[in-house]
Amino acid sequence: MIKEGLENAGLNVVMKRIEESERVDFLEYDFVCIGSPTYQWHPPPAVDDFLKKKHNRYCDEGKVKLAAPKIPGKNALVFCTYAGPHTGINEVIPSGKYISQFLEHLGFNILAEWYVLSEYRGWKEGNTKGKMGDIRGKPTQEDLQKIRKNAEQIGKKLN
Repeated sequence: MIKEGLENAGLNVVMKRIEESERVDFLEYDFVCIGSPTYQWHPPPAVDDFLKKKHNRYCDEGKVKLAAPKIPGKNALVFCTYAGPHTGINEVIPSGKYISQFLEHLGFNILAEWYVLSEYRGWKEGNTKGKMGDIRGKPTQEDLQKIRKNAEQIGKKLN
């Protein structure tokens, strides 16, 4: 939905999984979106390892500067999915902030952090008796359309 919304706003979108992104230089793009599920208030190990390797490479190349000066025209969106069975949205916010820090260290302006309530696959009790109530079927089509619309609005501001 994010891709659709950005494309509807006239942006050229390249979408890749982290396995395909090892050689991607985020600084070659004006707008970067990074998304992740959340497990125990962190991105999963694959995402964490990816971000740490990228960060270390950028540090080695001298692209991470003290005081993290913003680079004009470099913007980002971070989005994380979560089920929040124990403490709700508080379970996902650290994950989003962690990913945002990676981008901010490079000089990106974080336009938004989106936290998307999502069904926890394979855990019926967590989906029905957790802090967020019955989250089966989340995100709904209505939720996804709202995400598309919000992405389109961001895209129009950038275009």
